[in-house]
Amino acid sequence: MAIRIYNSLSGKKEEFKPVQENAVRMYACGVTVYDHCHIGHARSAIVFDVIYRYFLARGYKVTYVRNFTDIDDKIIKKSQLEGIAWDEIGRKYIESFYEDMDALNILRPTYEPRATQHIEEMVSLVEELLKKGHAYTVDGDVYFSVESFKGYGNLSGRTLEEMEAGARVEIDERKRNPLDFALWKSSKEGEPFWVTPFGNGRPGWHIECSVMSTKYLGSPFDIHGGGKDLIFPHHENERAQSEAATGIKFVNYWVHNGFVNIDKEKMSKSLGNFLLIRDFIKGYHPEVLRLFFLSTHYRSPIDYNEKAIEDINTALYRLYYTLERVGEFENAYHGKELESSEKADEYERMFFEAMDDDFNTALALSCVFDLSKLINRLIDQKDKNAFPIILYTKNVMVKLANILGILCDSFEEFDAREKNRHLKHIGLTADMIQDMIQERLTARKNKEFKRADEIREKFLEKGIVLLDTPKGTEWRIKHILTLKGEQ
Repeated sequence: MAIRIYNSLSGKKEEFKPVQENAVRMYACGVTVYDHCHIGHARSAIVFDVIYRYFLARGYKVTYVRNFTDIDDKIIKKSQLEGIAWDEIGRKYIESFYEDMDALNILRPTYEPRATQHIEEMVSLVEELLKKGHAYTVDGDVYFSVESFKGYGNLSGRTLEEMEAGARVEIDERKRNPLDFALWKSSKEGEPFWVTPFGNGRPGWHIECSVMSTKYLGSPFDIHGGGKDLIFPHHENERAQSEAATGIKFVNYWVHNGFVNIDKEKMSKSLGNFLLIRDFIKGYHPEVLRLFFLSTHYRSPIDYNEKAIEDINTALYRLYYTLERVGEFENAYHGKELESSEKADEYERMFFEAMDDDFNTALALSCVFDLSKLINRLIDQKDKNAFPIILYTKNVMVKLANILGILCDSFEEFDAREKNRHLKHIGLTADMIQDMIQERLTARKNKEFKRADEIREKFLEKGIVLLDTPKGTEWRIKHILTLKGEQ
């Protein structure tokens, strides 16, 4: 089955036909490095990370580019606020970005260019636009003339007149049209600048991505991605200036992920309701955030709230616990031939069909959960003849989960994090739990079964289930253990 992608430019799903056979050239807008990343950044990073992973899983050679905007008004303002050099601000928050992305298991792209590394190419593009009459200079600033590009507005689906009527742009009487945007900004006193034929200054935001994408991917390239908030003006302007300069198509498929809301309100710094990635992972395993975003189609808006996160956390725990159950007897079958499962193969086929249909991770995830349920049913039947099928099914489950970037940790690590979170909630420590377990073991040894039962009940009141295993007494969090045979 061919991959079909919703193209924001056409407003419909289209069969994916790469420029070069069996190769994908993809660009996703990165961050402006003036602060720590929030969960809105996480959604975009996760969406395009999974698209990247999926193309690789389908056998494509992928060239993936994600940039850093390391010169910008916000960076200069933050530099002045913190009393740190503007380029040091960039380095500081690039490092912060990598800490967050690594925690979220985001694969590194093929190239990660920084805007300040490509000033020469940006100057050349501005010169080309001036030469062709698509740009004009005013007091050292260079503006793109939107009226000079016939297709302006096609990406956002609005006419020039509609955009002018609804535009919220800074009034500048020097511009020929209020929608004209800066290709090059003349420097103010104390600001960083580069020397150019049209004056000392720095690049505008939009010119940066046009240069960095085509330098590494050529024109046209296959996929340009980002959040829906970038369609206008950023991507509209990128497309206009790129095609005006070259006379050829800039991008074949425009892919945009939906917004993140917080408790049904739009997430924004002005409202003070944004959540940093580093704050989220203080309380939850990073894969919880991945699973949360992947449980909704990437183009749809998603509402972040604590109940939804708790539900996702529980669901992820169950997936990890399924793998732990398989691991109890996996070593006994190490190196032996496994037995294929038609049901597992069917779920795998459905997974790829879902992903082929505009990267429908929500439907693909349901296949992973169905595989987990199948494994648990087979384990609960306690039929040793089913073990080779269980292991085969587990391998399929892990393969598909890894395409989505989940189940890449160990159960022990996930379980430990979850236990610590639960203990903090009920006001106990791990040492206190072990003391209570030891007290129960002593009571049982002394045949004080009533006392042992009382201790077990105290655990249950705290939401803790005791499991007597050949390795000793273990404990689990009660509300998570809902699979048959676990309690």
